[in-house]
Amino acid sequence: MRIVLAADGSKFTKKALAFLATHESLAGPDDEVVVVNVQPPMPPRVRTMVGAAAVNGYHEEEAAKVLAPIEKFLQRKGISASCEWKAGEPASQIVAAAQKAKAHLIVMGTHGYGMLGRAVMGSVATRVLAESPIPVLLVK
Repeated sequence: MRIVLAADGSKFTKKALAFLATHESLAGPDDEVVVVNVQPPMPPRVRTMVGAAAVNGYHEEEAAKVLAPIEKFLQRKGISASCEWKAGEPASQIVAAAQKAKAHLIVMGTHGYGMLGRAVMGSVATRVLAESPIPVLLVK
């Protein structure tokens, strides 16, 4: 099975990662995990002022802070994983990465806000659920 794990470095990502690591039926030795971190886009004005290379370098450094510990953890657990980062709107980037990877499942942590919280604040998890043609597993 090919799984995309959406990772933002929060405690909710850690819960989703722990869930994957403890459920061998999802992510065992024969399965593949693609860890995706989405960086918020820089305003075009900033990109113009500092240059695309500087912005990409910044995104890469920030993504590495999230992805390196996850990759190390998955290696220790014997789970085959690759990591990648994207810049843009998180929900659409996660869904696009899952489709590109031909994933069977998207796994992500969620804050677990109630209906009112989602209505007022919105939620990346809610948007992924709405946009994804691929099954989504939310870990609370």
